[in-house]
Amino acid sequence: MSAFQKLLWGLAAIAMIGFVWLQVASRTDQQADNPAFRAEFELTDHRGMVQTQDDFAGRWLLVFFGFANCPDVCPTALAEVAAVMDKLGSDAPKVQPLFISIDPERDTPLEMAKFVPHFNAGIIGLTGTADQIKRTSETFRVYYEKIEEAAAPGGYTMGHSSQLFLFDPQGGYVGAWTYGTSAEEILSDLKARMSM
Repeated sequence: MSAFQKLLWGLAAIAMIGFVWLQVASRTDQQADNPAFRAEFELTDHRGMVQTQDDFAGRWLLVFFGFANCPDVCPTALAEVAAVMDKLGSDAPKVQPLFISIDPERDTPLEMAKFVPHFNAGIIGLTGTADQIKRTSETFRVYYEKIEEAAAPGGYTMGHSSQLFLFDPQGGYVGAWTYGTSAEEILSDLKARMSM
């Protein structure tokens, strides 16, 4: 190798090390600017009662955002949550699954009462005014939007984030599973965290 080639390889190595360092430093800065969040909300449940995070103090929370007219993602995610709850056995009372609507226009407490019991897992459906849902979604850092679709009920559907959140018994964010994570994987992870 010529001296010139060695110099180029040396510069490339220094550039790579610098790039990796910048990535790590950037990620650390983002974490410092973006501290973990807490479960905070004031919404009406599917029985018509106002609920806040304080009503679930001391329990782990599994939280999913969606809407009752969702054709596939929400029912699939809630079916996975139901399977997790079923397999938790004697630990199930330590966990409360919540389904928070991002469609306050259609998801009244009455509509939620028709929807969430299908999953038979103690899931509590929560809804509220458009302003309450907006505030809650901002707290949880959830994306949603109304999308016009003539064939959908009411002429629209909802685009939304589809992760399943986990909060500890103090309401602190622990982590999230992406849509499509199996009940077995969620259950294994959840049990490990609960035993810490």
